[in-house]
Amino acid sequence: MTLPGNTPKGSTLWGKIGLEIELMAPRGASRQVLAEAIAARHGGTCHRIFYPQSEPSQIAGTPVLENLTLGFEVRDAQHQAIAWCVDDLTLQADCDRTQPSQPGWYRIVGDDIRLMQIVSHLSDANLPLAEVLQPVAETLGLALHRGPDGMVKLAGEVGPPIAIAAQLPGERERPCELITPPLTPAQLPQLEGYLQVARELGFYAPVEGATHLHFDAAPLCSAPVMRNLVNLFWAYGPTLKWLVGSNPSCQRLGLWPPELLPLVNDPAWIALPWDQAREPLKTIPLTKYCDFNLKNIVYAPRHKHTFEIRILPVYLELPPLLGAINLMADLVNRAVNPAMVKPHDPWPARKEGVNALRQELPSSQVLRSTWQTHAAKGSPQPY
Repeated sequence: MTLPGNTPKGSTLWGKIGLEIELMAPRGASRQVLAEAIAARHGGTCHRIFYPQSEPSQIAGTPVLENLTLGFEVRDAQHQAIAWCVDDLTLQADCDRTQPSQPGWYRIVGDDIRLMQIVSHLSDANLPLAEVLQPVAETLGLALHRGPDGMVKLAGEVGPPIAIAAQLPGERERPCELITPPLTPAQLPQLEGYLQVARELGFYAPVEGATHLHFDAAPLCSAPVMRNLVNLFWAYGPTLKWLVGSNPSCQRLGLWPPELLPLVNDPAWIALPWDQAREPLKTIPLTKYCDFNLKNIVYAPRHKHTFEIRILPVYLELPPLLGAINLMADLVNRAVNPAMVKPHDPWPARKEGVNALRQELPSSQVLRSTWQTHAAKGSPQPY
């Protein structure tokens, strides 16, 4: 579906927005190629970094493996960070693991996120595989153990290894999550420059690809606003996924825990100040791996205190991306509005859901201009 692509109007209700656009490099290229091309376009520089990633583990007793994967930070001519090109472990279908590992590409893996933070702090992503764990070993007074294919283990006298550095599986240099810093509405058009470079280099939408939006969570930190936010995205979630053409192959999506809705609609909870209202929310098993990520609102991590929208498809051009941002900004602004959003069962996608959404957002230019027509005709990408 083609969405209206005007730049969103400035608003203190939603402020800056960060984006993550999942891309795939063509065979023979890598995310480094895109990072270097964006840097060259802006007269800047590109630096290799470690980027943390978690993935489910197949090792008994170790449910999650923590990864430090190779990424690239792009800085402009004024030395300001303008983009990051990093791995995304959910992007698997386009990669041929039987291909040989590329020289210089590796990752560090461990099973304890605290220890991996120490490893990250002490390691230099510019070092080769054989040397990357040496500074950690020297600092901790531990030995390194060499294995086949260049693998290096950092281990103590007892217990499993603290960290293992090993070559990447075949073609793992190709996935590229393009991440921006928080952007103002006036800065959003600069995304077209990044996407244009990606298109010219042959980057494309991966099988499991998605776009994630991160809205500033500060205006959302009150119980009445959280009630409105949950009720809106619960009721209109299926409609929104249908409208934007959400990718059915996208990984790590899903609904909120069922106990969330009764809590946020409890009058006693709504009356609580935010510091107190957060505590009951922490008893609910919130996860980032869902359609709309509330966890960062509740736990307020230092560098990502955001409300994350995860249902959007990959956008390779700016106009439909701006249209999606417009709509999601309308919903976030409605949540901040003091008027109560009443709870409602999820509306069916297509015309019925779109009509209900238009009543909820009567001033939405996006819905008013195009989506009612699309809903009446049926979407070319039905949810």
